[in-house]
Amino acid sequence: MRTIQFREAIAEAMSEEMRLDPNIFLCGEEVAEYNGAYKASKGMLDEFGPKRVLDTPISELGFSGISIGAAMNGLRPIVEFMTFNFSLVAIDQIINNAAKMKQMSGGQFNIPIVFRGPTASAGQLGATHSQAFESWFANTPGLKVVIPSNPYDAKGLLKSAIRDNDPVIFMESEQMYGDKMEVPEEEYLIPIGKADVKRVGTDVTIVSFGKIIKVAYEAADILAEEGISCEIIDLRTVRPIDYDTVIESVKKTNRLVMLEEAWPLGNISTEITYMVQKRAFDYLDAPIIRVCSADTPMAYAPTLVEEYLPNAQRLIEAIKSVSYAK
Repeated sequence: MRTIQFREAIAEAMSEEMRLDPNIFLCGEEVAEYNGAYKASKGMLDEFGPKRVLDTPISELGFSGISIGAAMNGLRPIVEFMTFNFSLVAIDQIINNAAKMKQMSGGQFNIPIVFRGPTASAGQLGATHSQAFESWFANTPGLKVVIPSNPYDAKGLLKSAIRDNDPVIFMESEQMYGDKMEVPEEEYLIPIGKADVKRVGTDVTIVSFGKIIKVAYEAADILAEEGISCEIIDLRTVRPIDYDTVIESVKKTNRLVMLEEAWPLGNISTEITYMVQKRAFDYLDAPIIRVCSADTPMAYAPTLVEEYLPNAQRLIEAIKSVSYAK
């Protein structure tokens, strides 16, 4: 099996689907002539031409609205945001039109559209370019929200997102585009809404998603040397959430630690905590703990970035606190 980068998996998923369906097009800032800000659409302009791979003005509100209108008229747009921080300019179109149109039209209009691009932090980019908006979009009925953590999942999930007849928010990371992994050449799909047990364990369940899950792997490796066995669940989709996989794991390990790169108030970890306590309270041998980003805008200084983000040491401390709880 060949090894490819995350950005190549994204480009392959889009290209394969565009070859199958002439109604699919890609638009966004620098997606065409420049091959994408992160080279995630490399070669697509040459193959599909300027009518299907379109460079847009710096106007997220405008090209998002145009794409939603195109979806209402039978096309299947893929809209790239250079970063989901910029999606705030288009959030009225996403929330009030894409997410609600099917209900408001009495089912007359489906909106088969994918909004994709990087989310959360990516080094020293300052407070306004380092925000995780997964829980914002996941709070909206009518949207599906997908956040893959590796190239294999990214390709299979993006193909499913493009084929979906409802709007999908597909979130990536600048810091994952160069990640490499074995990815099959033959076609495969990963269903939206199904979590994946990335590592089997017996002592504590770690639930995470997106690039921050790498911290879970790091912590689990260290704790394994100390005799603590961690089960790692990658949600992959945060709307809908695969509660059943999490619940079954907690019933086995009796402990849960959530790892999420987001502010603590009202995030995905909060929702998981509620559902586990509702459905598996009697199985818990310790309180559920969340390891999240600091409750403040992210700073620019690298020392403060390090303090802001979840890290392996904080996760290890959280796991030990529940593992040794009586």
